[in-house]
Amino acid sequence: MIKNIPNKYNQQMIFDLVNESHRGCFDFLYLRMDFRNRCNVGYAFINFTHPDHILSFARRVNGKRWARFNSDKVCHLTFARIQGTAALIEKFRNSKVMFEAPAYRPKLFHTDGPLSGQEIPFPT
Repeated sequence: MIKNIPNKYNQQMIFDLVNESHRGCFDFLYLRMDFRNRCNVGYAFINFTHPDHILSFARRVNGKRWARFNSDKVCHLTFARIQGTAALIEKFRNSKVMFEAPAYRPKLFHTDGPLSGQEIPFPT
């Protein structure tokens, strides 16, 4: 999990931040939202495809302030209770979040070949 995300960040901003150094190294991303207020609740789920990717991403962002919006929040990475792409798909596939606008839904991504980093349709 990526924690302490400033409330003004959206999922695309988190995706862009991770892609700066780890494009194709993760297959799942979801920034949890407060749909009533249309802002995030401060954390996101990400599934890196290899432990080395977690470590290098942690070295890059963990314990550092967020670059946008002049926030005092400090990024913190931690393990989530649910682990792995299959478990995350199962958790969210029948969730009410899947009825929200596409920008607010969990995302899956290719991790190999020429499509690496591009979105994959979420299974229903």
